[in-house]
Amino acid sequence: MSKFSKKRGKSSPAINTASLPDIVFMLLFFFMVVTKLRDSELLVQVSTPFATQLAKLEEKSLVNYLYIGRPTEKYRNIYGTKPRLQLGDKFAAISEIPLFLERFKVKVPEVQRAKITSSLRVDGKVTMGIVQDVKTELRKASQLKVNYSAKKRPDAE
Repeated sequence: MSKFSKKRGKSSPAINTASLPDIVFMLLFFFMVVTKLRDSELLVQVSTPFATQLAKLEEKSLVNYLYIGRPTEKYRNIYGTKPRLQLGDKFAAISEIPLFLERFKVKVPEVQRAKITSSLRVDGKVTMGIVQDVKTELRKASQLKVNYSAKKRPDAE
């Protein structure tokens, strides 16, 4: 004579997984659109020197990278073993720096152009002659914000 009776045979409904593939493809598409792949392949060997005091760059989208180092094994028979300059994804002469900077500047909104920084990624074994030539060309092109890339020294905490 109980007022409450147990309902037998009724179980909770199964979870509907029909929309699961849609969600997976939507996430896949989102990450494909948002992810930025590496701009260029390194053609030169760059082992940046160690430093004790480092500062991070605020906006990496406003940084253009100039690589200076000896060509990798793949390119040594063509370009030799002397230090070379890499702009973007190709070897370049120092005289090509203003055009490289202008192409980068055109892609950046006008309000942010004053914040553009040139980052020199220089191999630690390269002599300062080519670095000084690059700095002179940057100065001539009115690119005065220059940054040197370095690694944190392991013993400096």
